[in-house]
Amino acid sequence: MEASRLSYQFGEFTLDSARGCLLRAGVEIKLRPKVYETLKYLLEHPGQLIGKQELMQAVWPNAFVTDDSLVQCTLELRRALDDGRQQLLKTVPRRGYLFTAPVMQHPAETSAVSDRSPLSDGPELSTEKVTRKRHDLPVPRTSLVGREQQVAELVHLLLRQDIRLLSLTGPGGAGKTRLSIAIGSAIADRFTAGVQFVSLASITRPDLVATALADALEIQQVAGRTIPQLIGDQLKNSGPFLLLLDNFEQVISAATVVAETLEACPSLKIVVTSRSCLHIYGEQEFPVTPLPQNSAIELFAQRAAAVWPGFAINAENAPAIQEICSRLDGLPLAIELAAARTKVLSPGAILDRLQHPLQLLTGGALDQPERQQTLRKAIDWSYSLLNDAEQKLFRRLSVFVGGCTLESTEAVCNTRRDLAIELLEGLSSLVDKNLAQPMDRAQTESRFTMLETIREFALERLIESGEHSSVRRAHAAYCVVLAEEGNPELGPADRTRWLTQCDAELDNFRAALDWLFQTLDLDWSLRLCVALFRFWDMREHLSEGRARIETVLRLCGEERTRERARLSLFLGALTTAQGDYLAAGHALQSSLSLYEELGDESGIAASLNALAVAARDRGDYASAQANFERSLACWRLLSDRLAIARCLHNLANVVKVRGDFPRARWALREAADIFEELGDRSGAAWSINQQGDIARETGDMVTAREFYQRALSAFRKTGDPWGSARSLTDLGYIDCEQGNHLAGHTAFREAMELFAGLGNRRGMARVLEGYACLALDEGHATRALTLAAAAAQLRRLISVPLPQAEQSKFDRTLAPAWKTLSDPEGKDAWAKGAAMSPETAMQYSLEELDAVSPGREGQ
Repeated sequence: MEASRLSYQFGEFTLDSARGCLLRAGVEIKLRPKVYETLKYLLEHPGQLIGKQELMQAVWPNAFVTDDSLVQCTLELRRALDDGRQQLLKTVPRRGYLFTAPVMQHPAETSAVSDRSPLSDGPELSTEKVTRKRHDLPVPRTSLVGREQQVAELVHLLLRQDIRLLSLTGPGGAGKTRLSIAIGSAIADRFTAGVQFVSLASITRPDLVATALADALEIQQVAGRTIPQLIGDQLKNSGPFLLLLDNFEQVISAATVVAETLEACPSLKIVVTSRSCLHIYGEQEFPVTPLPQNSAIELFAQRAAAVWPGFAINAENAPAIQEICSRLDGLPLAIELAAARTKVLSPGAILDRLQHPLQLLTGGALDQPERQQTLRKAIDWSYSLLNDAEQKLFRRLSVFVGGCTLESTEAVCNTRRDLAIELLEGLSSLVDKNLAQPMDRAQTESRFTMLETIREFALERLIESGEHSSVRRAHAAYCVVLAEEGNPELGPADRTRWLTQCDAELDNFRAALDWLFQTLDLDWSLRLCVALFRFWDMREHLSEGRARIETVLRLCGEERTRERARLSLFLGALTTAQGDYLAAGHALQSSLSLYEELGDESGIAASLNALAVAARDRGDYASAQANFERSLACWRLLSDRLAIARCLHNLANVVKVRGDFPRARWALREAADIFEELGDRSGAAWSINQQGDIARETGDMVTAREFYQRALSAFRKTGDPWGSARSLTDLGYIDCEQGNHLAGHTAFREAMELFAGLGNRRGMARVLEGYACLALDEGHATRALTLAAAAAQLRRLISVPLPQAEQSKFDRTLAPAWKTLSDPEGKDAWAKGAAMSPETAMQYSLEELDAVSPGREGQ
């Protein structure tokens, strides 16, 4: 009896070859044609070891396929047979498959409806219309996490009449396939002719894509007709049909087949998953981005529980899991591979090993395509699709940490003009293939970055290429040049632009310094640390700047006297700002001694000025005045007018505190005159503002307000936001002291917004302290303590405490608030503020006055 007329019974299943279907207890189970043929061949050879090549030849006799296609078929077959434990179909590693269940053969019953298998040969199938709805989608084995909003957006796009081709693009492991299946399931009822999923993972030749479509749709090729035309014939008048083409990136030149098929089938819509878009007319691209943090954590928890049923997120492991998901950029494949490690490693241990994630993230499911079993293979698949020039650019981009611009890429990646590709074209190609991503498009200058796991892979390839050292040095050179652009005296606007650029390149500066320290490149280490001092100081990276300078000073040893003197001066300034006056004293005395050894009078003057600042901040006003006067004498001998004016400004501040107001006014008038003479209107405005401080100290609030307003007007004219914010803060304090609460709120609000825009957290803390005084004066003791605690927490974050004298004064101001509230109430209010982030504290401080509880507390 012919095998085609037999039925095969095993357990409760029957394969009826005459009808071409699989039944379970009489109910048909839908199988894709190739899955059906795979099962049929195995049933024809029960108990025999069937090699992979033999099985592929039997199922795909006239096509070239790889293991991926066979793996997909056996995966779907096991799902249909509910054979997850391989009790029916056993995989023999590296050898093949064995159907182990007992199989009984019987003559098949013929059907009045059809006496031929739907899989039998015959040209008439080429034009046979779809008479039943097709629904051929893989059955997911896991839930979809964090993509609900994207599914809704994609369904909306697919239902638009003007969108017929929707491309889901993203890096390997982003979850494009899983998302496409979810879309197909969600929208299947709107496509009355059906939904067909076609995996192209095993196809590497673009000319075989059309054949894969014909195979999936059971279309026999006919001479004189293209496959898109045959698909059009079959789908004609059948209603809306959805085709899902998965893994298109390696056959991207077959995009013309997609275009021709859409042209031939007006009722057809196509969803494509690919690591790059198809670049054909009418394509709607939808980037599949990494998961947001909360969804990434949820995915980790679900997948960890799958390998360790007792797993749960708790207070102990939550921080590690959050950091794991962050380091893995929210990439679903990477998170799933990491979660699988919880079977043998705690989240903390996984995190410790994520210094090299590509080594850790292996061991994916064996029934997945090989390139999805480890993260490295997933990325390597994308890398292999690049041409030589693109691979070279991809490797060199790995030295950038935190992103790059076109300018920086040109300077670092094409130093020798050997890329053999136009830079913008190369970057665009990497972005298209999702090996690089554009960053915030709101920025004036385009920036690009890599996911960290992709960057690690690129760095490995760079090291293998032998170019690592030269490209890292080019990267360090670019960082040095950029940092040194801020060394000359810049106006407020230029200074702000430079600082903003340095903000964007902070991670690159860090990477460059790390490499320079590792390679003991003292020359460039010194240059970069010197150049970055102003950035570290003005952007309040005080601890980082201190650590870097201490490191380079150790590298210097007893050499480089002039550089050590300058860096010791910078170190003293940073430690003074941190309130570490002992360390500051050591560093500044060292700087002074080295400059004296060199006979460098300007260096001596600068060191004396810095020693005076440290003495002032620790409350030693007599020493501060003495050192300021010594510094001023040095500057007068050097005839450095700008330095004289600045030193006079500092001296006025100290003699004011000591009660010598006439001398303070004299010093400030001379400083203002010099600033005006030099055309430094911002410097003159600072001298005017400090004259307001003197008037306020003497109780002349009217005069103080006039000085602050004059200074504010001058700062605004010069475009100095720092100065404007400081004058507004001072005006807010005066309004508070005079009981003008509404004006105080207005001044503090504008000052807070300016300081926040500048990223100046010292200024933000000072405004929070002003808001606390204002709240207390309005009778809101709880709010006052909360704001004061938020200010203290912000100062702790940046390691910039209030100078002791100012802290004592502020504590005396807050004393009534503590007396008004009970001890638990006061502590609760303080704890609330101490727990606030800078952003939350700012939002809390800017709450409208009528939103604050009315009435005076404690009355």
